[in-house]
Amino acid sequence: MTANASTPCAGPEPGPGPEPALRPPPHPRRWLILGVICLAQLTVLLDNTVLNVAIPSLTGELGASGAQVQWMINAYSLVQSGLLLTAGSASDRYGRKKALLAGLAVFGVGSLVAAFAQSPGQLVAARAGMGVGGALLLTSTLAVVVQVFDETERVRAIGLWATVSSLGFAAGPLLGGVLLGHFWWGSIFLVNLPVAALGLVAVARLVPEFKNRDGERPDLLGALLSTIGMGAVVYAIISGPEHGWASFRVLLPALAGAAVLAGFALWELRVPYPMLDMRFFRNRSFVGAVTGSVLVTFGMGGSLFLLTQHLQFVLGYEPLEAGLRIAPLALTVVALNLTGLGARLVPRMGTPATIATGMSLLAAGLAAVALLAPHGYAGMLLGLVVMGVGIALSGPPMAAAIMGAIPPERAGVGAGVNGTLAEFGNGLGVAVLGAVLTSRFAALLPLAAAGAASLPAALAAAGDGPERTAVTHAFASGLERGQLVGAAAVLVGGLAAASLLRRAERAGGTPGAEESPNTPGEPTGSAA
Repeated sequence: MTANASTPCAGPEPGPGPEPALRPPPHPRRWLILGVICLAQLTVLLDNTVLNVAIPSLTGELGASGAQVQWMINAYSLVQSGLLLTAGSASDRYGRKKALLAGLAVFGVGSLVAAFAQSPGQLVAARAGMGVGGALLLTSTLAVVVQVFDETERVRAIGLWATVSSLGFAAGPLLGGVLLGHFWWGSIFLVNLPVAALGLVAVARLVPEFKNRDGERPDLLGALLSTIGMGAVVYAIISGPEHGWASFRVLLPALAGAAVLAGFALWELRVPYPMLDMRFFRNRSFVGAVTGSVLVTFGMGGSLFLLTQHLQFVLGYEPLEAGLRIAPLALTVVALNLTGLGARLVPRMGTPATIATGMSLLAAGLAAVALLAPHGYAGMLLGLVVMGVGIALSGPPMAAAIMGAIPPERAGVGAGVNGTLAEFGNGLGVAVLGAVLTSRFAALLPLAAAGAASLPAALAAAGDGPERTAVTHAFASGLERGQLVGAAAVLVGGLAAASLLRRAERAGGTPGAEESPNTPGEPTGSAA
């Protein structure tokens, strides 16, 4: 990173001398601040998974149809994903503390409305409002981490921040199950209110304000284009598994979203103060970290999509039971990030080698799941743990490399890019590995079940006896092929990402040091 892109903070003013002026001391209450923003983030991430276990209650008590239930779940992620870049840019321009406070308030109000919704439409609207708050929170929290931690502690801090994502994934279904076992379905939303209230007080008292001095020049057209484009693409990704990836209902929004995002990129190249400076993509460190980030979420998202089907359709587990058996993946990530293993390895091995090692382990875990899962849960467990080790090693250094390649005054946009890539990689993994599964499954179906679009339909057509067994084996073979394709993609992508990062280090000393995208006269940001 260039010298004029040092991390701003609201700590004590630096003393005389050149070095403190170039590198201000980290914020004295930075670890307490990290705890506050992780608490706020945990609420957002729990809400991504907690609703899944409430589907039977929502269907019965609100009279929701299958399509309405899907929108209850997807309205949140659709709005959140579409607004990530815009929310990150807004936090940079108008203040990250303000964005955190606004996000907590909007999320809290949305949770209150959702808890007492009287119809499916009201709940969908409330969930969409919660998605707005979630976008503000997810981008602001990572930007504040970059703001209050210096380079020596940033990888560890980002590792702890990332731990919350895994903890939310693991704890969401469990928390939802406990609440629904004792209270009515609205309790899964009411539990957010005390956390949001505590977060509002803690953020107001502890988190320093920071905003880009260029806050009076919003890129409104860029915000509109990015929101529409990302919303359309994410909608296509969400709809793909239900309607088929080649259906008109999926291809139309996907193509429209891609066209709008292309227009967004062209606009950002022309506007004097862009929301997302496209020249970031000329930075080898940024591109390498982006490549790795997309492929980690590609492998994890696609693998979980396949694993869930294997556990439920092949092994016959209920959704909650399946979630519990996948939880070791998230728990491994949590345990290793809490120990700071990845952060300790980076100084010894370097960022490229650490990322290459982590993604190689992720690929090995995917391959182990593919080859050992058919022989029992013990083999799947081994693969899940190895995947968790790989994600814990590669994830925090990649996030730190992405944020390190972007000037600190643009950290909100960097967090938006990071979150958008996670959504894109996850959706891409589901689409690609799901297509591999479908293709292999269709090719191996017996004649009695030929043309069936799903495993339940194929089993119904096959009836009993050897043909039913052949259908199950065809599905298991498709799952295995999909996991192996994911493993190969993650391995090749990890090596490519490490190569780009290594070249960036040789060119500029450290990742992000070369090809700075700052424009002449660009503000360096200010801490309030």
